[in-house]
Amino acid sequence: MTYPAGTPEDKPEPLKGMRVLDLSRFIAGPLCGQLLGDMGAEVIKLERPGGEDARQLGPFVDGMSLYVMSYNRNKLGMTLDTRSPQALGILEELVAHSDVLVENYRPGTLEKMGIGHERLRQINPRLVVTSLSGFGQTGPMAGRALFDAIAQAMSGLMTLTGEPEDPPTMAGAFIADYLTGVFGALGTTTALLHRERTGTGQVVDVGSLDVLFSSLGTAPSAYANLGRQSRRTGSRDELSGPANLFQTSDGWVYMHAGTNPLFRRLCGLIGAPELAEGEWGTIAGRMADIEAVEDCVQQWLSSLTTDQVAELLEEAAIPFGPALTVPEVVELPQLAARQMLVPVPHTGIGEVTLTGMPVKLSESPGVIRRGAPQVGEHNSYVYQELLSRSDEEFVALRQAGVV
Repeated sequence: MTYPAGTPEDKPEPLKGMRVLDLSRFIAGPLCGQLLGDMGAEVIKLERPGGEDARQLGPFVDGMSLYVMSYNRNKLGMTLDTRSPQALGILEELVAHSDVLVENYRPGTLEKMGIGHERLRQINPRLVVTSLSGFGQTGPMAGRALFDAIAQAMSGLMTLTGEPEDPPTMAGAFIADYLTGVFGALGTTTALLHRERTGTGQVVDVGSLDVLFSSLGTAPSAYANLGRQSRRTGSRDELSGPANLFQTSDGWVYMHAGTNPLFRRLCGLIGAPELAEGEWGTIAGRMADIEAVEDCVQQWLSSLTTDQVAELLEEAAIPFGPALTVPEVVELPQLAARQMLVPVPHTGIGEVTLTGMPVKLSESPGVIRRGAPQVGEHNSYVYQELLSRSDEEFVALRQAGVV
């Protein structure tokens, strides 16, 4: 068992004793289950015999998908052919033994499987059902499939990303799927708290389009209330400045000196304190002439190295950050101090390095216990210990191709 540095083994895990049945695939649902597993829940990942499609996605470490390993640690692996006539009874038994069910099928799929929300409530009234989907469980688009980039396009995020003259641009990460998984875990833990108070489970309905739309800050409400349409501004802050990505003599630095006190400090560094006394002394004045303001800052930065800029801005307490490559950020001492890259045991390859847990709880921290399971790795535990199948029954299920 591997614990991130600084995580005492005797600290209680907040979700220990909770069992999660994870029927999900790809990113959003698996990440939701992984977050619950990080906090101590026993998460059983159900896959079809042969494994989910995501296991065919790279990059690969010793032939195993790093994609799957990134969203499925701290889980037990079982297999079940959900189209088999025997599958429904097994699923219902698993539901009866679980506290949470996580799924990210299209709405209506659970009903086709025979375990729709009403049936799940009958089997286990205390069950929390976390249903993650593209458009949510209701509305005219509920039945449509959706991938991360489609959510970025339809939410408005793409039209707010990139330079003004560029076409709508996708973010460099699967932000819609990731946020959907995070909000799914938040909804799940909130529903579990409600259950502890009332004894009743409920459905947690999270749609990726809703999640990404909610992340657009003031843009939707600015249009709804003022008719004001936000536009692409590249890396420039739309509300205050100078706050943008600037080029040094050997790299790039993002600096935010958009408040009046910060701008006065910056003008002192530049050697032109008088710039903060005129029209540029207010946010409105600077934003009305932002290109000239940024040109002034850029001229000062162009002759300095990134390290020199960092030293000056840090001393002046002006927020900044260099634009790092992934290899550079992996080596960042701050992330090492926060245990954001940790070695994780894996039964197939021995050990794999994965991102750590971003939530740090002082009294009940989570624990990374194991890497993603191999296909059906824990079938014996699930079928024989949890569901009490005999050796003969378990062998028969395997021979019939159910497992």
